[in-house]
Amino acid sequence: MYVVESKGGAIVCMLLALFFLGTWPAVMTLLERRGRLPQHTYLDYSITNLLAAVIIALTFGEIGKSTPEAPNFLTQISQLCVRWFQRLPHAKKILEMQDVEDGSNTSKVKFGTAEFLVQLEKRRAIKVFGKSTTIGLGITSLAGLCFSLFGPAFNLATNDQWHTLKKGVPKLVVYTAFFWFSVSCFLLGIILNVTFLYRPVLNLPRSSLKVYLKDWNGRGWALLAGFLCGFGNGLQFMGGQAAGYAAADAVQALPLVSTFWGVLLFGEYRRSSRKTYGLLVSMLFMFVLAVVVLMASSGHRKKAGKMRFETGINKASIIFNFIWFNF
Repeated sequence: MYVVESKGGAIVCMLLALFFLGTWPAVMTLLERRGRLPQHTYLDYSITNLLAAVIIALTFGEIGKSTPEAPNFLTQISQLCVRWFQRLPHAKKILEMQDVEDGSNTSKVKFGTAEFLVQLEKRRAIKVFGKSTTIGLGITSLAGLCFSLFGPAFNLATNDQWHTLKKGVPKLVVYTAFFWFSVSCFLLGIILNVTFLYRPVLNLPRSSLKVYLKDWNGRGWALLAGFLCGFGNGLQFMGGQAAGYAAADAVQALPLVSTFWGVLLFGEYRRSSRKTYGLLVSMLFMFVLAVVVLMASSGHRKKAGKMRFETGINKASIIFNFIWFNF
């Protein structure tokens, strides 16, 4: 498998990941503002998000010679599948048997005006006028909690700081861990969004699989968003091999990129007060400062203390990411 070893290579991976992970939410927002149902968008997104992981695993995960300590993707995935299958009831009996577009006129209205907001509300899929902010804050807090956990969990999966593996069992390589991570995201995304087709939330219209399959309006953008997120996550984890997952968490500065797209494409913060601009600049400054601190935290690591360092950084990452995504 291909291993990123140089700090320069890790920085390139993380910069690309930062751009990709900051861009895909803007693409999703664009589709929602054009009126496409989020359930349709996320189903398309889930497909290419998993496909990106498969592409990375079958290319970078197969480069070079496979070793017992660092097996290639296909070697390790086959070992995992065999061990899982052997634990199933009646597995031995089974083995023995086998032996035998856009039509609105919002572009004519100035960003930030009341008329622009009214036209946007009529057009978008999720209506926000008159809705309670408590629901939005609750969803955001849940998202922040999930984002704060998957990075440290991935670190544990590839480094086994809690010593859960038996002696002689190789740790998960980054490509195998990323593959299973993406599979779980795919399954969860499909289950939730198929459910939301028939039991919609937030006053969205009811849909169906048949309607979804016929909805090609904006599908290309949704598929692109999935690729961007998939490759962004993959590059983040690849960069973490060399720089450490603490430094790789620096790509969670994706709001820097998302804010840029929000201002450029959607006219966000136009005609806002000076206080709003001051808070926005302060937020972006804190993001930049946090990135610098994270990068510096993993600049000098000794192998002897690496295990304790990574375990401690897991706890710090959980707190940091939860605050980050709910800031």
